[in-house]
Amino acid sequence: MKSKKPSVAAALALVATFAAGSALADVKIGFLATLTGGGAALGQDMVDGFTLALEEHGGKLGGQKIVFLKEDDQLKPDIGVQAVQKFIEKDKVDLVAGVTFSNVMMAIAKPLADADMTFVGSNAGPGPLAGKQCNAGFFFASWQNDNQAEVVGQFATDRGYRNVYIIVPNYQSGRDQVEGFKRFYKGPVAGEVYTQLGQVDYSAELTTLAAAKPDAVYVFLPGGMGINFIKQFRQFGLMGKVPLLTVSTVDGSTLPALKDVALGAYAGTFWGPDFQNATSKSFVAAFEKKYGRIPSQYAAQAYDSALLIDSALRRTGGKVSDKAALRAALRAADFPSLRGAYKINVNGFPIQDLHMFEVARDGQGRVSLKTIATPLKAHADAYAAQCKP
Repeated sequence: MKSKKPSVAAALALVATFAAGSALADVKIGFLATLTGGGAALGQDMVDGFTLALEEHGGKLGGQKIVFLKEDDQLKPDIGVQAVQKFIEKDKVDLVAGVTFSNVMMAIAKPLADADMTFVGSNAGPGPLAGKQCNAGFFFASWQNDNQAEVVGQFATDRGYRNVYIIVPNYQSGRDQVEGFKRFYKGPVAGEVYTQLGQVDYSAELTTLAAAKPDAVYVFLPGGMGINFIKQFRQFGLMGKVPLLTVSTVDGSTLPALKDVALGAYAGTFWGPDFQNATSKSFVAAFEKKYGRIPSQYAAQAYDSALLIDSALRRTGGKVSDKAALRAALRAADFPSLRGAYKINVNGFPIQDLHMFEVARDGQGRVSLKTIATPLKAHADAYAAQCKP
């Protein structure tokens, strides 16, 4: 009996089935950030920066459609762990990204590692994860916690400041910021104060500080903590009288609330809105157009983290199933960063230039950050030698 030829319709159905089977699934990214409480401004800027990059790429990274899932850790480590477990067990994400505060980062590191999950950080960079607890699947598009403190410490040394007074909150990142500052600051310390995380009243600390009569003050007080401190610092008559050196205290997340109150303060970090490279200029213009404000470094870091993921997926052809290939592609960091040239160290943290900024008016008369120095160039963190991924 003569066999029948398949109909045209059947042949087309067969081709469609084959094509559907060979198509890559959407890439799921679980983004964790602090979106409520005193640190909410930082987390929201991270979300805004990341989603801006996603929108500019038509909802795709590396040509692959992205399913963006967002969770709020509420600045509570246990809530962060629950969110990550949801990402891994229920949502079946391919990557976890974001994370605003280091206490949350330290809490979620183990469940991420236990699940062999690839992680792309957009802010928190605690020292232990840069050293002995490093992970071959963790990458950070921001900086290791100590780095910003180190550049401020070098700046203080370069300026010849003596008897610097230190104020930071008592948690992982606060301790890292002190360690980093002391690593590069060569003078004596007039006082070292650890406040409560989320504290709003600094009158007692400022009274003691004023009595110590230091050459300069170094503070790390992110989010609402920094806003309250800077306002009270000026109310005590200290602004302009005692140089104020800061990390994550006067930046794009706090300056809209502080405005003229923060003029004259100094800040150390890896990027500023006055950078002139093409990626940075394009990002700043797009962010201001969409959100109506100058982007903070938190938005910049998250934007860069999206570009990093985009570059990796381009290298893998959109595939995430081969984790070794995906991680090699992330490590290559083959994209034009808004910070300029940088590379990723063995521990997953950047090697990059670190700069000092002064709070000043920009060309439009707005209170912003002005680049004044680059004390540390192509700078690597102090823990990379301890990392054996």
